[in-house]
Amino acid sequence: MGKKKLQLAVLDMYDGEPNQGMRCIKDILERFHREISYRVYDVRGKAELPEIRDFDIFISTGGPGDPLEGDGNWDLKYFDFLDQVWIWNQNHSRKKQLLLICHSFQMACKHFGLGQITKRESTSFGVMTVHKTPDGMKDPLFINLDNPFWAVDSRDYQVVQPNSRKFKLLGSKIIALEKIRSHVEYERAIMGIRFSDEIVGTQFHPEADPVSFLAHLKKPEVREKIIAMKGKARFRTMLENLVDENKIYKTNETLIPNFIENSIKKLRVETVKILT
Repeated sequence: MGKKKLQLAVLDMYDGEPNQGMRCIKDILERFHREISYRVYDVRGKAELPEIRDFDIFISTGGPGDPLEGDGNWDLKYFDFLDQVWIWNQNHSRKKQLLLICHSFQMACKHFGLGQITKRESTSFGVMTVHKTPDGMKDPLFINLDNPFWAVDSRDYQVVQPNSRKFKLLGSKIIALEKIRSHVEYERAIMGIRFSDEIVGTQFHPEADPVSFLAHLKKPEVREKIIAMKGKARFRTMLENLVDENKIYKTNETLIPNFIENSIKKLRVETVKILT
């Protein structure tokens, strides 16, 4: 008999908006179909949240809108979910693994008080460099990625001004920062946090692949908006970056698979310890 499959829950934070993110995440999960089964929960549209005890691994997606706003229902349930995962991991030897992406990452930073969430002066959109911190250089999430590495960034909000007291209290670490922008005085946004050994998050989109991003750029309104913001030369550079196999393709092939592979290893080891 084979090993029992691990159970993974995808927390869909897209609120019903058309997106490529869910397709990308599902494509990655299919690579692990022999070891995991997954179910999708519509958090913002239907206020659906998974039962913590029923799942081993959680991936919480990006999504549109202001991460500081909710409807007083789904958002409170989501914050309760974060607390439940944290409390579970403090009290059980078999831990729950959680990856937070962009909107989910911002909401978690707000909930745990790790930084300020502010609106950016302008939208950050495109293929960007992400820089590992010294802690990020050692983090298993980033194994086999260069420093800096490339990722898709798409956000109107940002996490800045880390609360060092809260970081110390929770044992959290900043593992990635925004690209260096020497021509502006704005603070570099926090692009990755290791909240705990089991909980990690990024403010960029590690699931994005060239197919998804090209499909987005083909929309006339998107193309016109980017050219208006960045100019035609930068738009062409963005397209060139997409087809470079060492840029977002490599991040897509590496980061979330790292998270899943490490989660599987930890859970298998923890299960053996419990049974012996």
